[in-house]
Amino acid sequence: MRTIKAMPLSKKAFAPYGEYYSFTKPDGYALQGEIHRFFPDRITAYQGNQIGLSPILVKKPEKMLIKQIEYHTTTCEMIMPLNDDMILHVAQPSAGKPIPEETVAFIVPKNTLVKMNACVWHLAPLPKTKEELAAMIVLPECTYINDCTVVDLKEDEQFVIEL
Repeated sequence: MRTIKAMPLSKKAFAPYGEYYSFTKPDGYALQGEIHRFFPDRITAYQGNQIGLSPILVKKPEKMLIKQIEYHTTTCEMIMPLNDDMILHVAQPSAGKPIPEETVAFIVPKNTLVKMNACVWHLAPLPKTKEELAAMIVLPECTYINDCTVVDLKEDEQFVIEL
């Protein structure tokens, strides 16, 4: 069985899958007032309709064995880990054919918003250290019904993520 080593997040390594931004360590030019600094439009996404902001709770598995993956054809997906760093596995778009051998995994720091491009393979984020990860998912309303292709991986396509 293939093993993937989760790597630290970097702009260059994550670029083929999307972008990210730390909301507790903002950088770049800020609009400033007497008591505030505002960092506008650090991540943008056109969704075309109502946005759903949804919590997800993910228990820490004994072994990070990945048996399923998913993608969304028409939209990006954003995830922000709230109480722990998260482990996120991704693979580039591949016209609906799973490419688990191309999957990589990243350690995403807590309070960092990750935007995955449309068609990027992924599944639920996993907690790095806590027993349960709390995260926020941002998707167009009802994407989980209207635009979510979930694929069960064959046994020889499954993989394990290690820290």
